Amino acid sequence: MGGLMYLLVVAALATRNGALLALAIPLAVYLGAGTLFAPPPLRLHVERALSVERARPGDPVIVILRVVNMGERLEEITIRDELPAGMRCVAGTWRLLTTLERGEAAELRYTVEAGRGLYRFSGVQVCVDESLGVAQRRERLTVGGNLFVLPPVRRMARVAIRPRGTRVYAGFIPARRGGPGVSFFGLRGYQPGDPLRWINWRVSARLREGLAVNQFEQERVADVGIILDTRLRSEVHAPDGASLFERAVDAAASLADRFLSDGNRVGLLMYGTQFDWTFPGYGKVQRERILQSLARARPGESKVFERLERLPQQLLPPNAQLVFVSPLQEDDYAVLVHLRARGYAVLALCLDAVAFELAGLDALDATTALAARLARVERDLLLNKLRQAGVQVADWDGSQPLDLALRAGEVRR
Repeated sequence: MGGLMYLLVVAALATRNGALLALAIPLAVYLGAGTLFAPPPLRLHVERALSVERARPGDPVIVILRVVNMGERLEEITIRDELPAGMRCVAGTWRLLTTLERGEAAELRYTVEAGRGLYRFSGVQVCVDESLGVAQRRERLTVGGNLFVLPPVRRMARVAIRPRGTRVYAGFIPARRGGPGVSFFGLRGYQPGDPLRWINWRVSARLREGLAVNQFEQERVADVGIILDTRLRSEVHAPDGASLFERAVDAAASLADRFLSDGNRVGLLMYGTQFDWTFPGYGKVQRERILQSLARARPGESKVFERLERLPQQLLPPNAQLVFVSPLQEDDYAVLVHLRARGYAVLALCLDAVAFELAGLDALDATTALAARLARVERDLLLNKLRQAGVQVADWDGSQPLDLALRAGEVRR
């Protein structure tokens, strides 16, 4: 509009035509009025509240955005919240057009859903117009808020692990040492103070002097390191859209919850584009740290798996238990065997990528069936090589509960 007025004035002066100049006068008045009644400087106070700060995938979360006008009257104000990428609004609205008097507040209330991840709210877009539509004022107000959508944790039975070393606290892992416990460990001579129920009367009857006492195996807690494969090749999608990587994340979350519930000291390593460590710890606080790390897990491309051969002992002592969650491939064999040789007890939870992809197919042609058979043979050979090298292997195709696959792996150990 300003350009049109300028052209009319120039044309009127060039042609000395008063009619053209008269046409420019209403435009000048209109623009002058719009400038005179332009929106005042914004003085807004913005607050954001979430119904929860941690949720599970698909859970509804209510977002409340409150905007208070601390300045002059705003005749037409448009408020638009900025939704993080990957989050969707399922109820309500995250945009609002309203009028705000001095001291008046406007509130946006809407419901969102999201998949696993960390979602950061960063700001709000505000646009104020005057009634003539000439002048406009836009601002972006910073107001934060975080939502952790954590992987689901499925309750599972106790996982049988046998690390070479344990810690001093009582737990559920056999410590290969005699003392108070449940399982029989051996015999020793009677010592003053031993309970009478510990005396093995059958063996003592064959001894010429002294008594024999049953010795039980102590049960303690241990250091457990969960290693999640986040390399890009671990991301396999089925034809129906399901993700093998999401199953791996869910398995890591369930294992961490089980080991921590048993009193163990648990740490998490995610390796993909880089090493991402959650240092070992105990209890509910450590459970929350691990779940938040798993919520941020994303597959990436990098060649870092071979660096696990030099896993720092400050993170996990050599006698600790390592649990790998990965659809392992042939070139991972040497690394696992090397860690086994360093003194780690290694449990490989191998996700079956072949069965995962085949489960999403309606029918198999001859070529696909042959390719699947060859892939299955290669995978079985790899798992057998790992078992022969002393690595405990649990084969999981996702169709059965995780603890059943781990129990079957313990039987084949």
